[in-house]
Amino acid sequence: MISDAAKTILSKETKKIATRTAYGEAVTILGEANKDIVVLDCDLSKSTMTAIFAKRFPERFFNFGIAEANMISAAAGLATIGKIPFASTFAVFATKRVADQISSSIAYPNLNVKICATHAGISVGEDGATHQAIEDVAIMRAIPGIVVLSPCDAKETEKIIFAVSKYNGPCYIRLTRSNIPVIFNDDYKFEIGKGIRIMEGSKATLISTGFMTHIAFEAAKKLEEQGIDIDFINMPSIKPLDEELIIKSAKKTNKVITVEDHSVIGGLGSAVCELLSDKFPVRVIRMGVQDKFGASGETYELIKAYGFDEESIINTVKSVVR
Repeated sequence: MISDAAKTILSKETKKIATRTAYGEAVTILGEANKDIVVLDCDLSKSTMTAIFAKRFPERFFNFGIAEANMISAAAGLATIGKIPFASTFAVFATKRVADQISSSIAYPNLNVKICATHAGISVGEDGATHQAIEDVAIMRAIPGIVVLSPCDAKETEKIIFAVSKYNGPCYIRLTRSNIPVIFNDDYKFEIGKGIRIMEGSKATLISTGFMTHIAFEAAKKLEEQGIDIDFINMPSIKPLDEELIIKSAKKTNKVITVEDHSVIGGLGSAVCELLSDKFPVRVIRMGVQDKFGASGETYELIKAYGFDEESIINTVKSVVR
């Protein structure tokens, strides 16, 4: 059943919005209120949606062309003089291509830079393996001091962008390309280091993040219709993780399944395994990309082909419960 905490914050609307669009709108709202907000991009502003900010504040928008390392270094410099840089590009370029600059120039000196990367996961679709970031969370989690966040819908994105603007330190925000259902309403409150239990049950714990939450939510509802009640948790904060919520649920169900549009190595599933192996050893099944590269195809066809679509989630939970 829907948890008490979620009853008042679930949206009744059926609209779909991409998290990248919500990001472009949210950072522009921030720009209105704070003149120290600056946005940097690498010739992808129409895709990352920073074009919205660029149109409103051209004097505070910087296009670096296809030069991600320069963008990250410049973001670090801007942070040293009191600006709050939001640096944006596709997730593959924002992590693998510039991990050294992020580590040495931003994380090591603990500078106040927000890396907002779009087009993450195989949900990017037809762009194919070279443009599908499935290792980005693993890379960012491994760099000391970086907060790693993955919003599940437009409203959570807005709340996250507002929250990181007030947080003093480096953050990585993982955004997606496709339009996805809006799950939460204006009453939803986001806090770094916290997740939310959307559905309550005792048979198993299902934890999702980012793009996969709307799919996992539908799976959880269908499981309930079939008499299988589970704890369903949305975990936007991958680092730091909501340890208390996860451990409490694992102690209740003794069975945990994670699902993410990312490699099962180093992402949400790994973070949950690391936590539980240390504080409450229990079986964990990780659903996501199984140590493979992505492929070109329609978003939901790819999710199904890689084995973590709605039907696969339902079948996995059933097998674990049995």
